[in-house]
Amino acid sequence: MNISVNGLNLDTFAATPLATYPYEHVVVPGFLDHAMIDGATSDFPDVPKAGLFPATEVSCTGGFQRLLDALDGPDFETAISQKFSVDVTGLPKLFTVRGRAQPKDGRIHTDSVTKVVTVLIYLNREWSALGGRLRVLRGPDDIGDYAAEIEPAAGTLFAFLRSDKSFHGHEPFFGERRAIQLNWMTTVAVRDREISRHRMSSRLKRLLSIG
Repeated sequence: MNISVNGLNLDTFAATPLATYPYEHVVVPGFLDHAMIDGATSDFPDVPKAGLFPATEVSCTGGFQRLLDALDGPDFETAISQKFSVDVTGLPKLFTVRGRAQPKDGRIHTDSVTKVVTVLIYLNREWSALGGRLRVLRGPDDIGDYAAEIEPAAGTLFAFLRSDKSFHGHEPFFGERRAIQLNWMTTVAVRDREISRHRMSSRLKRLLSIG
């Protein structure tokens, strides 16, 4: 029996084996229960432009805020620590939200060294496009050389331990592509620096959209 904790199917997460090639990662379709999916997708905030926006810079209410609260809780933090055998307890967290993608998104990268673990939760009710499917890549040079491909369907989780080998990206896509990104960061200072950087970028995007 699949029992959710605050809308998160943590037993499914725990039972899903950790993939170790080409780097440590886990993919869990159905990580969110149906009620959480319905609430979070219905109350997904208005994100006016492509790019990552700090959760503090968008209107988080209702079911969407409940999902953020669940991800911010100790049960999920413990599950991540156990899955990756790294203690993230007490490390600063950075929540960002993506609502749309543009063709330049998805370029191959590993995430910065200031990030310890990255979690992506997708909130797209349907996904038929070939682009926009995140790929776990074997190296830095070829988006077609991948070990796994993740459809960004609502309720799917993708998490990985950041390393010099954690290459990922996706084929170009333009349009709505909803996701929450949660990062455990190395220090409060780098977390706050990232928030400031994303905040400045998001405010500039809003000004450009008004213009």
